[in-house]
Amino acid sequence: MNQRQTIELYQPMLHSIAFKILKCKEDAEDLVQETFIKWLAIDQEKIQNAKAYLITSVTNTCLNHLNSLRKQKEEYIENFKKSDFKKWFKDPDFSHLDAETELKAALSIAISKLEPLERAVFLLKEIFNLDYENIQEVLEKKQDHCRQILCRARKKIKERTNKISINIPRRNNLLSSFTNACNGGDIGDLIAELKKDISSVFNK
Repeated sequence: MNQRQTIELYQPMLHSIAFKILKCKEDAEDLVQETFIKWLAIDQEKIQNAKAYLITSVTNTCLNHLNSLRKQKEEYIENFKKSDFKKWFKDPDFSHLDAETELKAALSIAISKLEPLERAVFLLKEIFNLDYENIQEVLEKKQDHCRQILCRARKKIKERTNKISINIPRRNNLLSSFTNACNGGDIGDLIAELKKDISSVFNK
């Protein structure tokens, strides 16, 4: 079996494996192509079982890709500057506030102006840089729907606010989990609180 036949035979299988790992069609196609390119570049005589080699190679490539994305997100959170968060909230001037009060005031705007689902999508995408695939998985909403929600949230945030109260409700520990995530803590706690917030709306 020549190289072209091998690619035609195993490409659907490799794409299925990659998609199960990545949950993204475009990324799966790219990494399968990358796997075949690497395979074509090596000495074919050294490979006793092309199928086993390709399965192992695409699996490792996908896992490395996920690890790279995870590290990028961790670095983003570690290097997160609270001033980056303030840029979305142009009306109130937080320059005279300490860091904790600053975050509290900014989050208060998100709470007062956004619905729970809008707030969750906005914070996860704009502040913590999660991609739509991850947001879809976390919130169980389709990517296109998440994009529409984010667009709506952006418009609401940019609308002028004459008076903002910085009294954050103590319910569901949203402020503490948000502050912790901003300071490099576990974003999973924040996601859990945002999901509780969303669920509370439907349970009323």
